[in-house]
Amino acid sequence: MRHSSEPIWWSLFAAGGVVAALVAPVQIALTGIAAALGWADDAFTHARVLALVSHPISRLYLFVLISLPLFHSAHRFRFTLIDLGLKQGRGLVAVLCYGAAVAGTILAALVLIRL
Repeated sequence: MRHSSEPIWWSLFAAGGVVAALVAPVQIALTGIAAALGWADDAFTHARVLALVSHPISRLYLFVLISLPLFHSAHRFRFTLIDLGLKQGRGLVAVLCYGAAVAGTILAALVLIRL
């Protein structure tokens, strides 16, 4: 029986979909809407946000918030291209899509480590 890496990509796709559907909207509402409208001026001062991001659990949260939706979008983009008729370069499309997600994940890890 031939082993495939497909279950790994599907699990990252599912986890990224959950994060994108449940966690990302809350984060956007807090930082993109509430902070921008001034509803939480004291909560989003530079010193408080820096102190929050310096905690390891916050860094792990940000890493998950960034990396898993990257894999979700890479998987969706790959199969959208295949459904649109790009059948010749399936391997190249997979390498480019998942490679971009891996590169984004590594970049996010490096940025979060250096904070």
